[in-house]
Amino acid sequence: MFALLGPNGGGKTTLFRIVTTLLPTAADHVSVFGRDVATEAREVRRLMGVVFQSPALDGRLTVVENLTTHGRLYGLRGRRLGSRLSEALDLVGLADRADDLVDTLSGGLQRRVELAKALLPEPKLLVLDEPSTGLDPGARRELWGHLEDLRQALGTTVILTTHLMDEAAKSDRVAVLHEGRLVALGSPTDLIDEIDADVILVASTDADRLAKDISGSFQQAVNVVDGHVRIERVQGHTFISQLIDAFPDQIDGVTFGKPTLEDVFLHHTGQRWS
Repeated sequence: MFALLGPNGGGKTTLFRIVTTLLPTAADHVSVFGRDVATEAREVRRLMGVVFQSPALDGRLTVVENLTTHGRLYGLRGRRLGSRLSEALDLVGLADRADDLVDTLSGGLQRRVELAKALLPEPKLLVLDEPSTGLDPGARRELWGHLEDLRQALGTTVILTTHLMDEAAKSDRVAVLHEGRLVALGSPTDLIDEIDADVILVASTDADRLAKDISGSFQQAVNVVDGHVRIERVQGHTFISQLIDAFPDQIDGVTFGKPTLEDVFLHHTGQRWS
């Protein structure tokens, strides 16, 4: 499970479109299982299943009719198609809803139909663009449960784009994108451990002034984020008392915590997540 994490405009969907052969790129720039997406696009498409951010279902057709149409586009026919339909519906837990019109299904169930479509050709790679878009928290948890089940059952590699920290944290590896650049790459744990410090947020009515004073007094790197002074400090809990003693009249409150993936983004870009 590989997550492309970044705020809107970070380059996630552009990369998604290149990998899935929807956006042209030069030869020798991107390959999928050794296939060049620029010169071997047809072969690349046969290796992957894709779930787009926007729904790609016909609500006037039943679940099985949507899947049948999609399967035929991949050249599936007869007994082979019937077998793949049954297996895909079982994998996403929709065998009992096969004859339901798609328009009658909830957003979470429709997302599972999208997954079943993508799984029909038995792809080596499953690519999902913001798969949780439009889903409520319960449906999101359900979707992630199915993705994990699919990965365990089929051994399929999953690449997904997301702007949600909790989704990226569930992945094996994360690529953090910002303004079209790769700024960090690794497992969620390794990326967080790279910061090797605690995170302190200090509330103040004049955060810019306080940040300047802290930097000058303690030779400490600081950022101002959403009106708070943000500090990365080893053993940060021992530094809090020093801050309060030094600037009692400027500090309205202090928050202490361990770093998260959001802190990884700020650490590498100097900008807050937005």
